[in-house]
Amino acid sequence: MILLAIDTSANLCAASIQDTTERGRAVHDLGKGHAEHLMAVIDEALAQAGVAFADLDAVAVSVGPGSFTGIRVGVSAARGLALALGIPAIGVTTLEALGFEARQANPGRAILAALDGGRGEIHAALYSAAGDELAAPAAFDAKAALALASEHDAVVTGSSADILQALADGTLDVAGRAATADIAAYAALAATKPVNGPRPSPLYLRSADAKVQEGFAVSRKGGS
Repeated sequence: MILLAIDTSANLCAASIQDTTERGRAVHDLGKGHAEHLMAVIDEALAQAGVAFADLDAVAVSVGPGSFTGIRVGVSAARGLALALGIPAIGVTTLEALGFEARQANPGRAILAALDGGRGEIHAALYSAAGDELAAPAAFDAKAALALASEHDAVVTGSSADILQALADGTLDVAGRAATADIAAYAALAATKPVNGPRPSPLYLRSADAKVQEGFAVSRKGGS
């Protein structure tokens, strides 16, 4: 199966073409502007792999948690490509990809993937040494997230690792501090998922910062 994996959940705009091995990749640290650059990044990965859109059998995408805008860009692109090409789209969470990556370097250990959710929240999920989900993605405060890691003697990875490490007085084992995993982790996980599953949808663990202001309206011209 030739699979395209894309990730726009954090600063990176990444694409990878996977078969039995990785055949091509393009990874750019953009910060912003994923919508304007994603298709060019995908084209770069396809060209490196020597394949065309018509050769793809599936598309995988990071569904969050992460940047609200970035997640929407990636999920919309994956679903659009899947519809246009008549292939399945497969969602992979940022947390499970981080957990997968950390597990490769820390065999036999549980993994707590923990991301900075803003507003004092940590968005985290706990995975067993075998990769099973022990605690589903949810919003925690720092003390609750640390308690979960301590209870399972878990290695911590993700952008909240330093916060938890400081709270634990440096006693935690930390696998990484990135806000997203390498694109190869998303491809590897997608290859293990059923292709007839539900369409990818953004995973948001809190509401967006931008909200409609209640009790305020601008009157229309002409009294309409």
